[in-house]
Amino acid sequence: MSKELKRVAIVVLLMFAALFVATTSIQFFQTDALAADTRNTRALYASYDAERGPILVGGQPIAMSVPSDDDYKFQRTYPNGPLYSQVTGYYTLGQGSTGIEQSLGDYLSGTADSQFLARINSIITGQKPKGASVELTIDPVVQQAAWDALGDYKGTVVAVEPSTGRILAMVSKPTFDPNTLAVHDTQAVIDAYNSLIDAPGDPLINRSIDGNLYPPGSTFKIVTSSAALESGISATSTQPNLSRFPLPGSTNTVSNAGGGTCGGGDTVSLETAFVLSCNIPMAEFGVQMGDSTLVDKAKAFGFDKQLEIPMAVQPSTIRSPMTDDKLALASFGQDEDRVTPLQVAMFSAAVANKGTIMKPNLVDSITAPDLTVLQQFEPEVFAEPISSATSSTLSQFMVSAVENGAATNARIDGVSVAGKTGTAENGEDDPYTLWFTGFAPADNPRVAIAVVVEDGGGEDQSGSGNSIAAPIAKRVLEAVLSK
Repeated sequence: MSKELKRVAIVVLLMFAALFVATTSIQFFQTDALAADTRNTRALYASYDAERGPILVGGQPIAMSVPSDDDYKFQRTYPNGPLYSQVTGYYTLGQGSTGIEQSLGDYLSGTADSQFLARINSIITGQKPKGASVELTIDPVVQQAAWDALGDYKGTVVAVEPSTGRILAMVSKPTFDPNTLAVHDTQAVIDAYNSLIDAPGDPLINRSIDGNLYPPGSTFKIVTSSAALESGISATSTQPNLSRFPLPGSTNTVSNAGGGTCGGGDTVSLETAFVLSCNIPMAEFGVQMGDSTLVDKAKAFGFDKQLEIPMAVQPSTIRSPMTDDKLALASFGQDEDRVTPLQVAMFSAAVANKGTIMKPNLVDSITAPDLTVLQQFEPEVFAEPISSATSSTLSQFMVSAVENGAATNARIDGVSVAGKTGTAENGEDDPYTLWFTGFAPADNPRVAIAVVVEDGGGEDQSGSGNSIAAPIAKRVLEAVLSK
């Protein structure tokens, strides 16, 4: 063979080798990535070949697939779409998925590892493949109450069962109708998605667990008081009762709401500071403890911690380390303290559950089409940030705050309610973020709650957590207690 022919033969062999490597790479190593690529039309059609499993609340579907007479065999539909959209998320052509649709997509589509034998069986028997059903922990009565109570406010309500971590309600507004994103017209989906992206108020964001985190305001006094009580400070320990507090190392000062002192007298106790929601004594106690004590306690409650419910929850944050002027502000929920509403509900859940936070969870069970239970919810400890004794003291603080303190609009006749309000600043001229968190009944807690209302509830800097957020929480608590 001539040298030229040898060169040609070598080149041809190399080309075949390259083709073999490329084909092998595509077929074996890039299969999952290509299947998940939204530009893969073949994979897109195939994903609609199987009947996607339903998402259920109280045994009733809030997301389901029905037969379709177009190129896609099934149409995803969402009964009561807006009511549950922040929980279900959406499942779309070309725009991916969110919420439970995304986080449990493998179970819903029938492709989870635990469904492998079922897939093999469907191939052998010729049965049409079906996904598993997902039953949520959401209580439809409580969810509807939270939706109605929040009304037209921009904000969120999240309610949790303290003893188990089961999430009973999760409402976020403004919201959207996932049916508009589930149509089989790709351009219509893109248009609807872009419209929601451009809409005011970020309706696609589940404010309970994600988005721009909120300053917690005075709800953070639960954490500060916890840290104080577990660092040698007692409920009756006092600070000077000032009307203005100079921030250490700064020319700035802080004041209490209303500008006066915290009740009467020359000194003020930790309990009074909590019940009346006074900023200055909390700042003083915070500086007395030191930044590491406060930061460690915040982290014990779950700050900077990863959590999936099964959707990923954005971690709450606190500045660390802090100078004393920043520490003073952080002690009453300002500075760079930022939280999710779910995290604040976990503050109250810890107090309600004798110091233990059970891992919040949205899923009760996952069941295969043959009724085999693939996954069953079991309560799981998430954190133990405070002792039982500390939780008992804080519970008394929170009951007093509702009975005769800064959270009186959460009172329920015949029921002992524990609560804490917050009216958080966002900027010198910006509307406040309004909060309520608490639990009921205080002596046998069935529900812990967090309510957030953005933009001052339309009252700029005139609204407060007690005037706007507490009545919303009251209606949701009543819905739970009436069952």
